[in-house]
Amino acid sequence: MALSMLTSNLDASRIAIIGPGRLGTSFAYKFGRDNKKVNLYYHDSDVCRAINREHLNPKHLTADLAARLGGMDHVPRLSNRIVATNDLERIVELNDFIVLSITMNRLPELLNYLKPLIEKKSGDTCLITPIKGLTADEMTKELITPSQLIDSYLFDMSYKYEVVCIGGPFFDMDIALGNPVCVTVAGRRRIAKIIRKELIRFNRRELNSYYNFDIVGVEACGSLKNIVANIKGVTDSLYLGDSIPGTIFARSGVEIRSLSKLLGGSFQAFHSQAGVGDMYVTVSSEASKNYRYGKLFYELYSGNPIETNLKVLERIDGTPEGPNTIRNVHKYLEKKNMYSPLFNCAYKMFNEGGNKKDILEQVIQACQFDKRTKEYIGPFSRILYNLIPNLWYRRHKGPLSHLEI
Repeated sequence: MALSMLTSNLDASRIAIIGPGRLGTSFAYKFGRDNKKVNLYYHDSDVCRAINREHLNPKHLTADLAARLGGMDHVPRLSNRIVATNDLERIVELNDFIVLSITMNRLPELLNYLKPLIEKKSGDTCLITPIKGLTADEMTKELITPSQLIDSYLFDMSYKYEVVCIGGPFFDMDIALGNPVCVTVAGRRRIAKIIRKELIRFNRRELNSYYNFDIVGVEACGSLKNIVANIKGVTDSLYLGDSIPGTIFARSGVEIRSLSKLLGGSFQAFHSQAGVGDMYVTVSSEASKNYRYGKLFYELYSGNPIETNLKVLERIDGTPEGPNTIRNVHKYLEKKNMYSPLFNCAYKMFNEGGNKKDILEQVIQACQFDKRTKEYIGPFSRILYNLIPNLWYRRHKGPLSHLEI
């Protein structure tokens, strides 16, 4: 089926959200204010009944909204047009636009359920992913983004679906409250245009968007900046002064651009609002789960990273994607022999034992003892990055590790 046929068959009034976590709930608030009818899927029927009865999410976001607004009496209720259900088959059959508001590690299991439902569905489906995480492909062991994972699971039915990515900068609280937010919509131009026009532009004072063709680059930036936020949360507790955060921000950008290119994206994505814009707010705001994760990790650090991780997660509503992304990225860097001092530092801090002095030294080594001396990509390197991105990057070990590229 041609793309034009697929997009013409999609009905923008048929919207569902899978996963009423913080972000899924915030989109439900937004669509409700736009007077859209939305089906909200969650596997727990008790939670669904509570949402339909109270028009509040009993698990996520509501407590923080109450704290922000001065009590439960001030928390806005979800629209009567938001209906929660635990019937996934009905969700897929009745809705053309489905927001996948889940974590990356839950996406493979969900896709196993979605595939036969999309295949037998009478119409077509657009999957919208605001997911910010990376994982390893089961077959190739390569690092992949959410859209790449979806395509690998649904590869034999590409005529039945489209994938669009929603990139930052955004926080769930701002979307829920109707504060001004501007997102990035990435994917094929025609389907992205429908989403921007029919789902987002009802009140541009609340939510507006830009288009970006580079879905992989936008997803890579959105995932990798969470690692930087984890690092920044830690370093803000180390009393290293006010200058080092600038180095962390700039040098992590070098690693994000290189890794994004290896994953199939382009350099330009990092320089968009979904790149530097999203990273800026994520590394500098208490609203960021990943920034708070880093701060709490250092505060609660016992020398045992596994034990500390569990303690930190008990204190955070929702799941920070950074820690899981760190582990997946580290495996990929080891496989590729890729030189990424800050991402390597993140892995050591959050996964290897030691004491708080070790953490401080790891940050100093990553920032102050980088092997690189140039702060730009020369024209020759830029050409080779475009021609052979999987070969042209700085090696961590071996004779090529000394090349200044």
